[in-house]
Amino acid sequence: MGGRDFEDLELYRLAREFRKAIYDLTDQLPADERFNLVSQMRRAALSITNNIAEGHGTYTFKQNIGYLHRARGSIHELRDDLNLCDDQSYIEAQRLSELRSAATRLTQVLNGYVRYLRTRGPRPSEAGEPSTS
Repeated sequence: MGGRDFEDLELYRLAREFRKAIYDLTDQLPADERFNLVSQMRRAALSITNNIAEGHGTYTFKQNIGYLHRARGSIHELRDDLNLCDDQSYIEAQRLSELRSAATRLTQVLNGYVRYLRTRGPRPSEAGEPSTS
């Protein structure tokens, strides 16, 4: 899809930074959360970057968008996990605010990329699908 590699995308770079921040946070969580919350948060953080990369390697914009939707779902999952960290007082207010802001920014960039891909993909009539207008 295009001449750029997924690693060149701003979206992917932001997702990597977010993943690193989540991994850093999980290193600080209590030991009794190691097999539940830590594992869940790390899988979700990895899912974001994995889905961006895998979607970029697909053959159609529609397939790519499907992977990006899964990445967005993982961002929302992590936002809920951050709420749990807040509820359990596992995280300081400033760090929580920074991670929430990073999640919001990542979602905004992801949504912008999806909009961009939708404008590049075939129109419904070109893809053999009925027009919705």
